[in-house]
Amino acid sequence: MKSKRFEVLDARPVNQDGFVTEWPEVGLIAMESPNDPKPSIKIVAGKVVEMDGKKREDFDMVDTFIATYGIRLEDAERANAIDSNELARMLVDFNVPRAEVVKLTTALTPAKMIEVVSQLNVVEMMTAVSKMRARLSPANQCHVTNVKDNPIQIAADAAEAALRGFAEQETTVGIVRYAPFNAISIMVGAQVGRPGILTQCAVEEATELALGMRGFTAYAETVSVYGTEPVFMDGDDTPWSKGFLASCYASRGLKMRFTSGTGSEVQMGYAEGKSMLYLEARCLYITKAAGSQGTQNGSVSCCGVPAAVPSGIRAMLAENLIGMCLDLECASSNDQTFTHSDLRRIARSIMQFAPGTDFICSGYSAVPNYDNMFAGSNWDAEDFDDWCVIQRDLKIDGGLRPVSEDETVVVRNKAAKVIQALYRELGLPEITDAEVEAATYGHGSKDMPDRNVVEDLKAADNVLKRGLTGIDLVKALARAGYEDVAGSVFGMLKQRVSGDYLHTAAILTKDFNVVSAVNYPNDYRGPSTGYQLSDERWAEIKNIRKAIDPESI
Repeated sequence: MKSKRFEVLDARPVNQDGFVTEWPEVGLIAMESPNDPKPSIKIVAGKVVEMDGKKREDFDMVDTFIATYGIRLEDAERANAIDSNELARMLVDFNVPRAEVVKLTTALTPAKMIEVVSQLNVVEMMTAVSKMRARLSPANQCHVTNVKDNPIQIAADAAEAALRGFAEQETTVGIVRYAPFNAISIMVGAQVGRPGILTQCAVEEATELALGMRGFTAYAETVSVYGTEPVFMDGDDTPWSKGFLASCYASRGLKMRFTSGTGSEVQMGYAEGKSMLYLEARCLYITKAAGSQGTQNGSVSCCGVPAAVPSGIRAMLAENLIGMCLDLECASSNDQTFTHSDLRRIARSIMQFAPGTDFICSGYSAVPNYDNMFAGSNWDAEDFDDWCVIQRDLKIDGGLRPVSEDETVVVRNKAAKVIQALYRELGLPEITDAEVEAATYGHGSKDMPDRNVVEDLKAADNVLKRGLTGIDLVKALARAGYEDVAGSVFGMLKQRVSGDYLHTAAILTKDFNVVSAVNYPNDYRGPSTGYQLSDERWAEIKNIRKAIDPESI
């Protein structure tokens, strides 16, 4: 006989997920591997000669880079001598200012940092995140893609995403040669929805940098770093080459952050028997050492690996916290889908949602997941109302705002018409009125007519050959009669000259004012301090579209 109770349980979505027991020898362990090094540091004549139990002559390139650039040496010996439990208590204690804690945490070695955060349970980590987040206010970031690389749909989706409150938007391509069109569409569409939205196009790094230098993008985050030397070598990279690339972006006025995440090294077979979190700490120290203002982490595209082992979801929160302890902007993933269970995916996100991070998601899919070219997100366009209701339930700012159907249709229609006019002015393949209408009212690419891909790709190549830049887009938009959108695109280009949004955790308001960790630092010191919802923002969050006014009945 079989238990019917267990037959029902076996059919539950959560039991379609993959789970494994820990296997430390190959790195299948989220935290506290018996093979992780013990903390230590020794400095002679201003040089680290020992770090985490390893002599300098035995350092690999990751150790060397971190020891040379990634630790504040003036406080290192004092900070590393403090008991780890005492440091953990300082992270949680709102009587200890963030600025005081950061002076110590940026002087710790990777192994010491791991020992500190391992003292905390997830509730304590969430309390620490409330204090250690760099920017005062939380925000959100989204993906805008589709399986057809349809530029009209991208523009309309970007406009709606901006209207809904996403401060940053990211696209990528199914066909590489579509990159210029996708980059232009998301930038222009986002500016229709709300001026000041930062956008990027995630493609191969040389192309991504070229698009940025032309003024088609405003930031980058797909600059991946790894915690072991063999993984770097597989990618023909080093910490120094990544640092050089970071300087290339920054010198051209492009905001950028590195990407890393627990599980990448074990997924690639080079975990060296270390825990996923320890290797991720090394990635974050590389990020700090290279001069990047921030990190996209929280496992990201490797989410299924740590999620399969005990404490894996806790490790993702811990890696977010480590990024904040290193005084980095934290875009805390909640990105790639990893589970069949709705309960589990919400449990994974609530730990960033509740305390708030600089970007709670670094990839909320603003399109249906079948259109998400980043392999599907933990949240997608069909979850907009759920997200807004949870904000309302908990009185939390999760970065989004409820919107009505009417205002959404208006902004999608305008974005589609703007792209139609821009293509006409630049001599690009025609966008028909039928395509504009489909993008205005459609849900995803299944609702869009097909385009002539061959002609589109020829035209996309020609955009690069003609040497078109953001200024050409501004002129074309103005000629087409969309002076407001032209002004917004021009406003983004001017930000590239001033460079103010290169500061840690910077985003822009609709008036192109910079909000960052420099001019709006997180000053949380307990109840009624730090970021507080304004009356206006709370009224906006409360006003979900399905709420009934009892006085009107």
